[in-house]
Amino acid sequence: MAKIKTAFFCSNCGYESAKWLGKCPSCNEWNTFVEEVIDKGKEETWKGYMDERKQSKAIALSDVTHTEEKRIVTTDEELNRVLGGGIVPGSIVLVAGEPGIGKSTLFLQHGLMMKQHVVLYISGEESEQQIKMRADRLKIANENFYLLTETATQTIFQEIKKLKPQLVIVDSIQTLQSNIIDSSAGSISQIRECAAEFQRYAKETGTPVFLIGHITKDGAIAGPKILEHMVDTVLQFEGDRHYAYRILRTLKNRFGSTSELGIYEMTGDGMRVVTNPSEILIAQRDEQLSGSGIAATMEGMRPLLIEVQALVTQSVYGTPQRTVSGFDLRRLQLLLAVLEKRGGFQLGTKDVFVNIAGGLKVEDPSIDLAVICALLSSYEDVPLPHHVCFAGEVGLNGEIRAVNRIEQRIAEAEKLGFEKIFVSKYNKKSFNPKGYKIQVIAVAQVHEVYQALF
Repeated sequence: MAKIKTAFFCSNCGYESAKWLGKCPSCNEWNTFVEEVIDKGKEETWKGYMDERKQSKAIALSDVTHTEEKRIVTTDEELNRVLGGGIVPGSIVLVAGEPGIGKSTLFLQHGLMMKQHVVLYISGEESEQQIKMRADRLKIANENFYLLTETATQTIFQEIKKLKPQLVIVDSIQTLQSNIIDSSAGSISQIRECAAEFQRYAKETGTPVFLIGHITKDGAIAGPKILEHMVDTVLQFEGDRHYAYRILRTLKNRFGSTSELGIYEMTGDGMRVVTNPSEILIAQRDEQLSGSGIAATMEGMRPLLIEVQALVTQSVYGTPQRTVSGFDLRRLQLLLAVLEKRGGFQLGTKDVFVNIAGGLKVEDPSIDLAVICALLSSYEDVPLPHHVCFAGEVGLNGEIRAVNRIEQRIAEAEKLGFEKIFVSKYNKKSFNPKGYKIQVIAVAQVHEVYQALF
């Protein structure tokens, strides 16, 4: 029998070392190395995923014929959007999210909805009865949907070889174990080896694979960072469990844009696709209140109208508070400095709170103008007009800078019944204001917006 081989792995980044190290050379973390068995010295008898293995050979780049990849278009428009137009055959997709957010429900639902394809759902976390109960709640019947409750990858691939599925869903990658490695399930070497086996299977057979993964308490995807490099697409399923809405966001995509998102609503019958998210992200209120502004933002190719809430109060303590939810704190501090320097507003002694309604996290700089107007509205305690929205980035000199895709933002605001939209005057060349029913107001400086509103 061959000698058992062990190695040391960093539990933070997955760096491999022949000996124990106090500090990881890759991520500079201390005391993160753990010893794991990487080879038990046993010979592997099972050879591959197909009866005939494809022979690889070098080929000239000029001889490669390029064709548009054929995608599997699902009935879920939001999933198609975040994947770049559908599921690419042979792709491997990693989906991560907090416990209880609805990852298993969402992809069980997707598997059941693909009635024209043979789908294999592999679960290492739940029994067949538990999955059956959830499927009954979803009320979707599919004769081509198969279950396998197993954690050993050798047994899984033997079943895959018999069934020959057209889509494989693994829930979750942290529960699987390869017999090549003698460490426990969820360890760095096990996650890496199991993901590598599914990657080889997906590329050799052209079968798409969805891997559901866990996240750490810091919100990062659990396991070594190499897991994210191995897969073709990384999706983040996020949202507050106290809200009904969930967001499927693309973090990495080799076959499409990384700035797309899909929005779902959690119901008793599973996940419902939200086709017009702007309506749910704008609060329905009967009376006008100060400190609330509407921003026209873009997420990928999709225009969204979101509500920005701000509260400016006199500071009780010595140091004023700056608290944000769904917005960048450093960006808020920059905007407050612009208001104090260029507008003369005394905000240095005020507590400032900013919230993006609906639990969204927004990185688009075009919401700067809406944030500033919400801050001024709360500062003056004067409500903003009900049918006004904003789209503009604010510079350090107080100027309103142009933003991209302004026509789509204006069209979305017009569709939802807004009467005015404030944009940068530098966007004037990008659109014809006479082509819209909504009044487009072009401004160059923050003080112009202040004079127009207050």
